[in-house]
Amino acid sequence: MKGLILAGGKGTRLRPLTLNTPKPIVPVANRPFLLYQLDLMKHAGVGEIVLSLSYQPRKIEDLLKDGADFDVSIRYAVEPSPLGTVGAFKNAEEWIDGPTVVFNGDILTALDLEAVIASHRARDAAVTIVLTPVEDPSSYGVVEFGDDGRVTRFLEKPGRDQITSNNSNAGTYILDPKVLEFIPEGRPFSFERELFPTLLAEGVTVYAYTSECYWIDIGTPGKYLQVHRDILEGRFRSPSIPGTELGPDDAVGATIDAASLIASGVRVQEGASIRSSVIGPNCNIQAGAEIVDSVIWSGCTIGQSARVEGSVLGRGCHVGTSAELGTGTILGGKSSITEYSSL
Repeated sequence: MKGLILAGGKGTRLRPLTLNTPKPIVPVANRPFLLYQLDLMKHAGVGEIVLSLSYQPRKIEDLLKDGADFDVSIRYAVEPSPLGTVGAFKNAEEWIDGPTVVFNGDILTALDLEAVIASHRARDAAVTIVLTPVEDPSSYGVVEFGDDGRVTRFLEKPGRDQITSNNSNAGTYILDPKVLEFIPEGRPFSFERELFPTLLAEGVTVYAYTSECYWIDIGTPGKYLQVHRDILEGRFRSPSIPGTELGPDDAVGATIDAASLIASGVRVQEGASIRSSVIGPNCNIQAGAEIVDSVIWSGCTIGQSARVEGSVLGRGCHVGTSAELGTGTILGGKSSITEYSSL
């Protein structure tokens, strides 16, 4: 079993955080997001992984290299132009010589991938689609299937009067190589709207695997912040999440709650307060600053008596003395907020 991660999107919904950082490697709990997906595959015995890239591919390649540092083997399939989800699968065809686990590159999940693989093999399926229950299927797509799990119909982003189930496509598949013959060369092609309906029409065996495990699309600022809340509050757990790395002299006289995650090299001055937040490496939190329910990327400075609440700050930002950043503030990398400003 091999793996393919579709990591070529521009991350437009997550801008400005993704202007200089590809979405697949934005930090989640101070760790590049893709590493959680690599871990999930590795623990299920999938050690050979292809990354399908398009946007700023060199930054991802420079970080992950051949995968040896993460106990996997990584190859890269770079699209000359965006080819859609299925087009990216086709673009990696030279490395697909057996059943392949495919992940959308913006999903964080606690899926039991070993169980999905076992189900795929037991059913002798050509395709297995992982489904997850969602509150509003009209924002995703509904998959209908029979008592035996065999898929009968797809409804992509249906109207509310068309919704027959709350089981939605979770962006995780197992595909046999024979489905490649149904995919055209060199043009955009999608799983939900084109490939899967074609496979059903051709009588190919497509099965559903339903799971109620933790699942979230990190692709918007709101969801990105929610992921961190879920990690800090224990709704998503992973042994790979780094702990707090403050040294004994890095936060003298400051107040930091047990839920927060603080990376190495952070200095927190006397009287500062950090609650339910994630602070990236080498940040400087000055005296009297208050940070609540926020995610701060590496190299940021939060000035004296500044307050940051419900916000996400990209790499290298500067927040001036007594400035206030309120809920929903998203700063791109190297932004500078002058002292006493209010956002």
